[in-house]
Amino acid sequence: MSPHNLEELLQSSGNPVDMLRNSQIGAYVYPVVPYEFSNWRDEQRAWRETAVLFDQSHHMANIYVEGSDALKMFSHLATNSFAKFPVNRAKQFAPCSYNGFIIGDGILFHLEENRLVFVGRAPAANWIQFHAETGGYDVKIEKDDRSPSNPKAKAVVRSCYRYQIQGPNAPQILERLHGGPLPEIKFFNMDAINIAGRKVRALRHGMAGAPGLEVWGPYEEREEIREAILEAGGDFGLKQVGARAYATNTLESGWIPSPLPAVYTGEKMKRYREWLPATSYEATGSLGGSFDSSNIEDYYLSPYALGYGPFVKFDHDFIGRASLEQMATHPQRKKVTFAWEAEDILKVWASMFDPEEPCKYLDLPLSNYASASYDAVLSRGNTVGFSMFTGYSYNDRTMLSLGVVDPDVQIGEEVSIIWGEWGGGTRKPTVERHRQTEIRAIVSPAPYSKVARENYAKGWRTAQV
Repeated sequence: MSPHNLEELLQSSGNPVDMLRNSQIGAYVYPVVPYEFSNWRDEQRAWRETAVLFDQSHHMANIYVEGSDALKMFSHLATNSFAKFPVNRAKQFAPCSYNGFIIGDGILFHLEENRLVFVGRAPAANWIQFHAETGGYDVKIEKDDRSPSNPKAKAVVRSCYRYQIQGPNAPQILERLHGGPLPEIKFFNMDAINIAGRKVRALRHGMAGAPGLEVWGPYEEREEIREAILEAGGDFGLKQVGARAYATNTLESGWIPSPLPAVYTGEKMKRYREWLPATSYEATGSLGGSFDSSNIEDYYLSPYALGYGPFVKFDHDFIGRASLEQMATHPQRKKVTFAWEAEDILKVWASMFDPEEPCKYLDLPLSNYASASYDAVLSRGNTVGFSMFTGYSYNDRTMLSLGVVDPDVQIGEEVSIIWGEWGGGTRKPTVERHRQTEIRAIVSPAPYSKVARENYAKGWRTAQV
């Protein structure tokens, strides 16, 4: 009989590492949004030089939570403090397992009293849903899952559209849309602005490290609002960003999108694994890269490693608190950017013309080939961290990756990244037969973009710089 849930799947597969290493899920697809609107190089340039429109309406889950226990539940799941979280505020939400390792992350919006929405990828959304349904809280939920990668000619309907207008010219575009000076919205605060005669909710955000707002409203108004934004941005160099370039903005702004969710081990997590279906993200996602360990816990990451350390507050009871209190007394791995050596990259591409076995294909502008990427980072022959999200910045003319390193690894130090999987590669459909190679890289700040470092509010992206 086929497994019905993640726990049964793990019992039948033997080792979770082998199961995830050889997942047949295929390539990750950013759904619905066109691949490119112009070309990914100019789309990347626009968020640094003029302005961009990001369409975030489709690739993330929305999970609405309403009820008298809504804040109580989120406080129990979050490492962040909820002592001050009024309506019209948002915060990064990065829940941990009972052992203090990250499950996932996203943005939590406090929409109105006793009503919140989490916007992000599946692991954290599933964790929220599980506790809402099984934790005895006085809440009700509405889950609006991400759009399908292949809609199969069916209409795609979401609860809301979600756009970001970002870049140095964003303020002028937003003022034109609003019809005058904008309300003063502080970082990660919300208000309302006017677009096309409608009041739309707005969050001060900054994915590209430049000024701008995230706006959202009813999905049926999406095209009307999009056309108004494009018209207002026409004089200011606004470009729409396609699915191909969209994910690469994080290489400059310093967010690691897809660590492996720490759910595959631990007796306390067993009930959750039994709740997660065998078709869930956690059960079907893929693990890739050159780091080689048969122990799945070697891939787990703490909030400190991912740059969320400044958020951890021990002023409330939350899942994972005891473990994080112990971690906080010791030096932890830290988030960095790796700037790859161009000469070594050229050798990888030249190998595509080698009649023998080439290196692992290095795609542009985004080079990830698994749901969660873990390439080994070496210094003096020892593994000192992971390279976890790889791509090319046309703005910096540099191949970059985001990752974590041991606390004694210094900015400016040269390390080696092992590119490609061992033994010719695993059975993932995204992996061709190849040979491994070493690529030199310089350990650099995260965020890598000077604009992002100097303009973000002090917090999880900037605290470690």
